[in-house]
Amino acid sequence: MGNELMLSPRDQSLLDGDCGPALQFAMKVVVRGAELLGAPRLIDAQFVHVDSCHYYGRAHLDFAKFFVQHAAQFDIPAWTNTIPISLRDTDVRDPETEFHREAKELAEQYVALGCQPVWTCAPYQLPAGPKFGDQIVGSESNAVTYFNSVVGARTNKYGDFLDVCCGLVARVPDAGFHTNEGRRGEILFDIGNLPMILRQHDAFYHVLGHLIGGRSQSMTPVIAGLPSTTNKDDLKAISAAVAASGGVALFHGIGVTPEADTIEQAFLGGEPTETVSVTSDQVVEARDSLSSAGPGKLNMVAVGTPHFSMSEFERLVRLLDGARIHCDLTFYVSTSRFVAENAAAMGWMETLNRAGVTVVVDTCTYFSPRVKACRGRVMTNSAKWAYYSPGMLDVEVVFGSLEDCVQSAIKGEVRRDCRVWGEPW
Repeated sequence: MGNELMLSPRDQSLLDGDCGPALQFAMKVVVRGAELLGAPRLIDAQFVHVDSCHYYGRAHLDFAKFFVQHAAQFDIPAWTNTIPISLRDTDVRDPETEFHREAKELAEQYVALGCQPVWTCAPYQLPAGPKFGDQIVGSESNAVTYFNSVVGARTNKYGDFLDVCCGLVARVPDAGFHTNEGRRGEILFDIGNLPMILRQHDAFYHVLGHLIGGRSQSMTPVIAGLPSTTNKDDLKAISAAVAASGGVALFHGIGVTPEADTIEQAFLGGEPTETVSVTSDQVVEARDSLSSAGPGKLNMVAVGTPHFSMSEFERLVRLLDGARIHCDLTFYVSTSRFVAENAAAMGWMETLNRAGVTVVVDTCTYFSPRVKACRGRVMTNSAKWAYYSPGMLDVEVVFGSLEDCVQSAIKGEVRRDCRVWGEPW
């Protein structure tokens, strides 16, 4: 269990109920979490990304209402994760149900608590977010991994309800990924022998993350061999995939991520517990495991898990090149309101509408079985979507690159370019 938890005078005051029952309850939860982690103390948090706003049932609503009824407020920046409905795009849903009404009510409760209603799983794409070294409260899996790995902010993976409690008292346990030692790399993945053309392909990063997450489980992986061209979308893909297939909350990319200029720095001068020299065969095997269906007619294409970025929108418009989506399928892009508004200002939304693409904000398509055409054979460029959706929806999944998704959507059937992989699909 570790050393006895030492509380500051403010911590103790909150725990004693001096600031009311809501913050007393929140501090009790935080203290218990810290005790379970063996933390010696609590430290200040500068930001919280709230997942508890995502409606999973009445308990989530009752929990939020308790704090609202007792006039609790976030005193640090608090941003919202996705929710299971879109508050804007009601035309893609069935008629409103009790589920919809309570999901909307829950969203309203978190606005009342002082959250900025960004409704995105990719808060790192918005301005004025956490910076390197900030101690934060992260909850959504890919955002936790991206903040830790790419931004260099520090957070454990805080589950629903604990994220709110930590955010309301603005304190987190001084343990795990909040500490220097807790961020030490554990297992090394060397991809340096893979062909450079593969290492620079957009779909590779989704597959690599899927492979690494499954092998690492909860260990902190270090990746050697990422090319200098690795960009934020590539790192987003790794973050989402390692968190989905293995629960990885932090990875280091040598020469790419901020705490890994060298292998020595990533391992804090120590040695990896294991070194994996990644082969092309392993990559192809991981790629194939993301598809539960083969060639054939498509019902739907789903991209934007995590939420699409501006650079991804730009690339999508370029790949479409004036073509239209096949009349027998639906093409969905999930993104945040912030990115959607910026894409609209560039004229891209009008272009996508003419092409037959539907852009959905606030949510993700694998949460929403009421999204039209979300059935049958669905193609995605997201390892996270491919990994989760078969267990949540009545779908068979085909994984491919963004270019594959566009070409398939135009033709109405699965089309994939296997040349970069060196192996047929």
